[in-house]
Parts: sequence; structure tokens; C-alpha cells
Amino acid sequence: MSIDVQAATQLAIYGYPLVYCTDEILKLTDGRSTLFPEATPFNTFVCARDLLGPDAEFVSPNNDTLYVIAPLDMSGGPLLLETPDTGDRYFVLQFVDAWSNNVAYVGHRATGTAAGRWMLVPSGHDGPIPDGATAIEVPSTLAVIVGRVQVDGEADLPAVRALQDRFTLAPAPGSTPGAGAPPYDTTVDEELVFWERLRAYLAAFPPPAGDAPFLELAAQAGLTGAHSVSTFDADLIAVLVEGEAQGRALIESLASGGDTQPGGWTSALHLFDYNLDRLGPGTIDAPEWKIADRTKAYVTRAVAARAGLWGNHGYEADYELVHHDEHGDTLNGAHRYEVTFDPPPPARAFWSLTMYDTPNYYLVDNPIDRYSIGDRTPGLRSADDGSITILLQADAPDGDRAANWLPAPRGDFRPVLRMYEPGDEVLDGTYPMPPVRRVD
Repeated sequence: MSIDVQAATQLAIYGYPLVYCTDEILKLTDGRSTLFPEATPFNTFVCARDLLGPDAEFVSPNNDTLYVIAPLDMSGGPLLLETPDTGDRYFVLQFVDAWSNNVAYVGHRATGTAAGRWMLVPSGHDGPIPDGATAIEVPSTLAVIVGRVQVDGEADLPAVRALQDRFTLAPAPGSTPGAGAPPYDTTVDEELVFWERLRAYLAAFPPPAGDAPFLELAAQAGLTGAHSVSTFDADLIAVLVEGEAQGRALIESLASGGDTQPGGWTSALHLFDYNLDRLGPGTIDAPEWKIADRTKAYVTRAVAARAGLWGNHGYEADYELVHHDEHGDTLNGAHRYEVTFDPPPPARAFWSLTMYDTPNYYLVDNPIDRYSIGDRTPGLRSADDGSITILLQADAPDGDRAANWLPAPRGDFRPVLRMYEPGDEVLDGTYPMPPVRRVD
């Protein structure tokens, strides 16, 4: 039994987040990560000591927080996590499995900012939980903690760095060293690397029972067996190669903009609602935060991995993206634009607007080293009615208008509005996202 190109395309979309997310986790451990070029051992926190800039070749990184990240290998047993008292400072630890699902949260919104103790357990663990610790089940043995700690400007960095050092991980009693990366055939032709990794990762990190139809497709394609994809017959290989090409093309198309709201904005409020089965502490297990149709959910998951890997659920942080101005034209640094937030974005923690280039979605180099602007930006000017107008352009504005300038590249660009702990008006869809107006 085999599959056709349409089925292979569906499989490529389904498997893309698993391969991409797992590879990014492994990059942290072997020094290939653009976020942290020094290799980080499994089950160890690595900290970004400075706010990220254009040298960070990572999809849509934020410029509001310092990262606290730990690649996890729980194949040897549970881990103990200690979190410090942050004194009501916003922070979040986001637990992401190998499939890129957000499976739990610890932090300001979810659990408060007092010191805490947590035991991370692999699926099926039935051992004791230490006194004073709360269990968090992590469904895949390889996973990642993506932590963010609020920074209020350069002067605030020393205080945040001190907090970073107080996030700790240690093996629980009885745990042994983990197995590390799942092995796969590294000699396959380049066009088959994706499929060979998917074959290995499917075996190492089984999907939930609800994914049985997708797993059946994988079985028909030979991806649930022990044999390298290099052993597949030529006809099947041709189908898989074409399926991956078509799947990637669709993901790229959707990630580049997709459907937009009036004014050019695309809401990511529900972009991370694809986790249907593995919702642990700090998540909201409710229908309004789930994409019930699995096929649609997993297309969404692939797009989220491509355009915003390791992004939060919308109730933790809402992301609003814009590619076009009010007339539907692509934003480009050859022109000047304004966007007026009236009222300012409602966020219980804080908000920011961050500039990214396209098609990589990296931060944009600029002469004033300003990569985001928001409610904590020194000197940000409001109008008499309380509204805030942000200037999006490549060249510096004249005079005091520069206080509200977010520098753009010379080419196409895509800003992202982040609202950390968004207000009710955002969650219920009544906050009006303003058009981006071309003013030259």
C-alpha cells in the first residue's frame, strides 16, 4: 500500500512542526542555535543576557523580555524545577513538546509570581511527587521550556539577569541520564532528510490517539517502520518529494499573510489553539481555545511553527500581524506609514510593536537600535485624546516625531503587535485594530 501526492502533502504539513520544533530543540544542545551559539546540555537553563537584536536569526523573536530557555530530555525520568519570586514582575515559562504544542504554563498569569517548585514528569509517570511540588506532565521525552522575563529598558537588565540565575533544573531522585536525540539515517539524500527525520521522530514522540488517521497515512507511506526512507522504492520517493514541496509551498503562502482583517491585520489570537489533547497546568482547556477540526488545526500548527515558533496561546500573549496597508498594498520601506492606536492596546502586563523583515521574519537593523516600541519606551508621546501614533518608515522623522518612530527596512516588512495578558476587549474581539496608513 502506498500514498498519492495529495496524501503526502497532507503528511508533510502534519509532520512539519514535529521536525522543525525537534530540530530547534536539538540545535540548542549542539551549538547550532542562532539564539544561543554555545551548546547547552539537556535539562539546563541557558539565558539571553541582552535583549535580542538583528543578529538573532530566529523566527519573530520578541524584544521585550530576556529569554530563559531549557532543552529537556525526560527519557531518563522526571526533573525538578525551581522558580524564583519575581516580585510581581511579569514572567512566563511555556512548556512546549516536540510537536510544538504548548502543554503548560508557569508564571504571572497562570500561577503567580511567588517562588515555586515543580516536578516535570514524562507521560505515564506514576511515582511520588515531592512535598511542596506540583506535577507538570510533558507528553514527549524531548521538549523545551521557553521562558520570558519582562525587561523595562537597559537599566533594568542587571535585576533581570539576577532573576534568570534563580531558575533551576535538576534530575529528580531516581532519574538517570536521558537517551538524547532519536537516531536516524544521516546518509539519506538531501531531498529525503525531512521524511527520514519525520520517520524517526514519529517513533520517538508518538502523537495522541486522536491523530490515528494521520498515523495511518504515515503507515501507508512506510513512515512508521524501522527502515530508512532511502530504502523506499523510486515511485514512493518521488511522491514524497513532491508532497513535501507542495506542503512547504502552502505553509509559506499561509505564513506570508493569508486572510487579513480590514486594515491589513491578521490576528494570531487563536493561532496556537491546535493543541487538542495535551493541556496541562496554566492552559485553558475550553472549546473557545481549541480548533476542533484536526486537519485545520494541524495546518494552523504548521503555519505557527513557520511564522512564530514557540509563540504563546492568545490568552497569555496576543500577536497581531500586519503585512499590508489600508489599501491592501504590501508594506515596504520605500514608503512612510502611520498607525494610530486609539485607545492604546489593552494589556494587563504590557504591549509592544516590533518590526520584522520578510520573508525571514528577523529583527531589523537600524541606526538607533530600536527594534520595538511600546508602553515602556522612554519618551513615547501620546495625543491629547490619549491615542498613540507610531511612525513606520526607514528614514528618521524630523524633530520630536522621532520619539514614536519604529525603524523599517528598505524592503518589505511585517510589524507584530504583542499584548501580554491581553485585556477582555482583545479576547472578545471588540478592540478595533487600526489601519496602517501610507502618508507619503
